[in-house]
Amino acid sequence: MILTPRQQLILFIVAAFIVDYLPFINLPFLWSETFFHEISHGLAALLTGGAIRNITLSFDGSGVCITSGGSRFLISFSGYAGSALWGLLIYSVAGVLSQKNAKLMAGVMVLMLGVTLLLWARDIPTIIILLILLLMYALPLVKSSWVSVKFFIQLVGVFVMLDAIRSPLYLLDGRDLGDGASLAQLTGLPEFFWVVLWFVIAVGCLYRLWAKPSENKKATA
Repeated sequence: MILTPRQQLILFIVAAFIVDYLPFINLPFLWSETFFHEISHGLAALLTGGAIRNITLSFDGSGVCITSGGSRFLISFSGYAGSALWGLLIYSVAGVLSQKNAKLMAGVMVLMLGVTLLLWARDIPTIIILLILLLMYALPLVKSSWVSVKFFIQLVGVFVMLDAIRSPLYLLDGRDLGDGASLAQLTGLPEFFWVVLWFVIAVGCLYRLWAKPSENKKATA
């Protein structure tokens, strides 16, 4: 049976929820979301003339990206927004990849992780997590079929996007810490505003995947 794009998306969403509740198995996927969150901070710093000092990943799924220079606003904003956009990009691109390009995309992820490991990892937990992620992303390149590589990449994309939907909600804990608090200090807009904005961006990315099959039908009509 051939599934429609929307049926495939539903399947990946269900699979991502299942993976999220599997002890130990869910950790590399949580670390992936954290990595894309922190690297988004770092890329925003680099693109606005700043620098990445170090990236820290913790076993509990938390992380920190220390930067210097650049636009503090864009750096603070880009973490949660970047995670959602990474999820959208990964899933969308993987869905139309050929056998060669599917493995090329997995290779790009391996390259990003490798550069982070070499340039910005400073502590043992971060190094261990990055090595595990490198293994997870590199293994499909040498041991898996084209279909399984695409499936794996799309599952990562959906997992990252779903986590980007819920992660900003954890900021509403009354502690006045994190990216939302930083943006509130910079702009005068309350933390709640930024949490809602990040939530809307992430939901919008998921809706984009849902609506895309309809757009393709109209284009071919």
